[in-house]
Amino acid sequence: MGLISILETVLGRSKKTSGNNVSFKCPLCNHYKHKLEIDLSTQYWHCWVCNAKGRKLYTLFNKVGASATQINDLSKECGTYIPVTKDIDVHVSLPPEFKLILNGNKNNPEFRNALMYLKNRGITKQDIVRYGIGYCETGSYANMIIIPSYDKEGKLNFFTGRSYYKDSTFKHKNPKASKDIIGFELFVNWNKPITIVEGVFDAIAVKRNAIPLFGKIILDNLKKQIVEKQVKYIYIALDTDARSKALDICQYFIDNGINVYLMELGKEDPSEIGYKEILKMYTCIEPITGNDLMLKKIGMSL
Repeated sequence: MGLISILETVLGRSKKTSGNNVSFKCPLCNHYKHKLEIDLSTQYWHCWVCNAKGRKLYTLFNKVGASATQINDLSKECGTYIPVTKDIDVHVSLPPEFKLILNGNKNNPEFRNALMYLKNRGITKQDIVRYGIGYCETGSYANMIIIPSYDKEGKLNFFTGRSYYKDSTFKHKNPKASKDIIGFELFVNWNKPITIVEGVFDAIAVKRNAIPLFGKIILDNLKKQIVEKQVKYIYIALDTDARSKALDICQYFIDNGINVYLMELGKEDPSEIGYKEILKMYTCIEPITGNDLMLKKIGMSL
């Protein structure tokens, strides 16, 4: 496997630029254009939008939550083999300033702003209780909504922070921990159809058995669980700007004998479309075939 192929398993489709450089859509800022540029000869990488940069591809892979297999492949290709048998077990804990929305003080303006943001996103009181949604007034996650994710044992395995102010410099922030986990695993029923989405608000909007990727890439643990649990039906509901990655996901699961449904969302994401409209899509969508995938990939390349 060549270096570009390894990069594409983590970052999606590449574009050739000048010299020995290639570009990708940056998973750190999720810009819709290929603004993450990588020099294949030096490993130097830089996003021209969010200004994230580094001198080694290992740092980029760690930042985006690449799996152990992907890091091993990179190590072999770059000439310095660093055995990685499993992801580093980083203890994830909620910010010390975390407060449950449920226990908020109505006289506190920060609480009211946080609550208003959630209401504007279509989040109900039932959602707030179910997912244990909170917020921070101070600290490194100041002025952010915090949405935790728990594994099947009820242990925190990840969380995401979203600013509840429109003019905030940083719109979202995640902990320095691997994304190679099962988002909202505590609520997953592997015996029923699963919907794969990008973010937590998308998963909450879908309501039924939705797993957020915390990005646009499906990592090894989720792939493995879906195959091992013999899931029969999967709905892919990724944003339009992640279409190439969605098609790759479809191909992987079709190859493993799973019925896959690719949801056409247009320019909106599930959280913008809303539960009622998403529910309508479930009733009229047909499973995608290998031939359908080939035609869509050809269409993207034209």
